[in-house]
Amino acid sequence: MTSAPLPQLLRPLTTLYLDLHRHPEPSGAEERTAHRFAQWLAEAGYEVTTGIGGHGVAAVLRNGDGPTVMLRAELDALPMRETTGLPYASRSEAAHACGHDLHLAAAAGAASLLAGSRPSWRGTVLVVGQPAEETLTGARALLADGLYERFGRPDTVLAQHAAPLPAGMVAHGYGPMTAGSVTFRVVVHGRGGHAGAPHLAVDPVVAAAHVVTRLQTVVAREAAPTEPVAVTVGSFRAGDRANVIPDRAELDITVRAVGGTALAAAAAAVERVVRAECAAAACPRDPDIERVSDSPVTHPDPAATAAVRAAHVAEFGAERVAMWPPTLATEDFAHFGGDGIRLAYWMLGSIGPAAWAAAPGAGAAEKLAALPANHAPDFAPDPRTALPAGVRAMHAAALTGLDTPA
Repeated sequence: MTSAPLPQLLRPLTTLYLDLHRHPEPSGAEERTAHRFAQWLAEAGYEVTTGIGGHGVAAVLRNGDGPTVMLRAELDALPMRETTGLPYASRSEAAHACGHDLHLAAAAGAASLLAGSRPSWRGTVLVVGQPAEETLTGARALLADGLYERFGRPDTVLAQHAAPLPAGMVAHGYGPMTAGSVTFRVVVHGRGGHAGAPHLAVDPVVAAAHVVTRLQTVVAREAAPTEPVAVTVGSFRAGDRANVIPDRAELDITVRAVGGTALAAAAAAVERVVRAECAAAACPRDPDIERVSDSPVTHPDPAATAAVRAAHVAEFGAERVAMWPPTLATEDFAHFGGDGIRLAYWMLGSIGPAAWAAAPGAGAAEKLAALPANHAPDFAPDPRTALPAGVRAMHAAALTGLDTPA
């Protein structure tokens, strides 16, 4: 069944998607997800290896001499509660609110189509299930565990990402697709005390609050208006009682930019602001500043992008292939490229026709603003329309990197 034509694949693929969606696993804990993905690929005829760089999966299909094309999809979900109300919604403390379940099912379907059409192409297909994308550590872990040395160095690496566009559409960009980022974990040290005697303490909550406020000037006053930069304090933790001044406050901060120089400057400014505000508050010791993760800008190869875009125009029609501007969302996909390895990366529409029609707004921009986006607890791709499009998009892209017999 798993090497059948697409119409015959849709029922088992949808079952796979619904199962993955119902049982999400957060970064580093993707054991069940990896098993389901590996099982599908093995049944399709691939040589499958698991446990790479954590729970990573690598599946190889060799079909004569020719180039190697790698299809990458992510295994992990987000640590959040789903609020879609769908009958197959997650009931756990994790949710596929970024669309990784859609990516996995689409890659599985494309892998099956390639396995079933071997007379029409030559080369090697490498399908990779990547762990820990949400923590921006999984790509490096796979490579450090010898992904390319053990399974072959690809010529082209392909990935797609769900986006709140109408299902059946894809979108490409010829510049940066996703931003580079640096994530910090900061501890501001104070001196705890009684809420009624603040003069005898050093309040880390106030110092950390000044850090949060001052960080807004990094973008407003230090980044060029023409350079997209974002600084976000995503978490602020301090104390647990109203009448106690705690001895520490913790911040999680993310810096994003679509240019390497701007990213480095903004990250340096964050560290400077944190240290300066702690000094101004007379904190008893310097802050702890840890770089938890970082990722480079995802900048697909122009030639690979042009080839894949042309294949998508042939597959879907020009009216369903859009352009995509740079976004401040971030990825670790760029680690798979370099040294002659070409990257191709595109956005995949995920909103079903009923949801799109019901969204308020007269134009596409207003509807996009009203619809749940990735990482929202109510983000929900429509598998009936988005999944077959995702399979077709990945399959058509893969064929552009493989040899076609005369």
